Amino acid sequence: MQEIRPADLPGDAAYKLLCGLVVPRPIAWVSTMSADGVSNLAPFSCFTFVSHTPPMLGVSIGRRENGLKDTARNIHETQAFVVHIGDETLLDPLHRSGGEFPPEVSEADLLGLELVPSRLVAPLRVAKAPIAMECRLHKVVDFGRNQFFAGEIHLFHIREDLITGTRIDAGRLRPVARLGGPNYSTLGEIIGMAPQSESRAEPAIALNEHHQEARR
Repeated sequence: MQEIRPADLPGDAAYKLLCGLVVPRPIAWVSTMSADGVSNLAPFSCFTFVSHTPPMLGVSIGRRENGLKDTARNIHETQAFVVHIGDETLLDPLHRSGGEFPPEVSEADLLGLELVPSRLVAPLRVAKAPIAMECRLHKVVDFGRNQFFAGEIHLFHIREDLITGTRIDAGRLRPVARLGGPNYSTLGEIIGMAPQSESRAEPAIALNEHHQEARR
């Protein structure tokens, strides 16, 4: 086993190492709006949900050498953002939206993506995205050179064929995930398992049968 001390790593080597180790990662495709009304769209794979009551999402955004990224600055200014889940059909614009663009440039306009108004927040949402979640900023926490933005979801937009009750059909969603470098993955084979309540019961049943056999 190779041993690596983070203190010995130069530059952004630790970042590259973590991106290759923590895989696959879901991607938050985040739209924001500047105080001047310019729409911004960028992907972030340091992303998860942090609460279900109330529902909250968390996105970690690193700083540039010269300050905040456009997404982070816009969230600070407007206190709102929209998180999209992109599918396989949107992988190319999702990837390309992660490039370096001036603050006055709208990535969606540049990539030919239609934006439509959100219902409850100022940032627009991507019309073709199968899922979009309108969020208002709840809290920002600093972690080293990163800022973690927790936002409360105030409205879900979910394509109708993806949802039954509150269940999402991941096979129909066909989401993409991030790997290390400019590499992505799809779901591949979906492996179904018994619910945890059932799987915990099975060893107990087997153990009881073993004890009963031993007593005979």
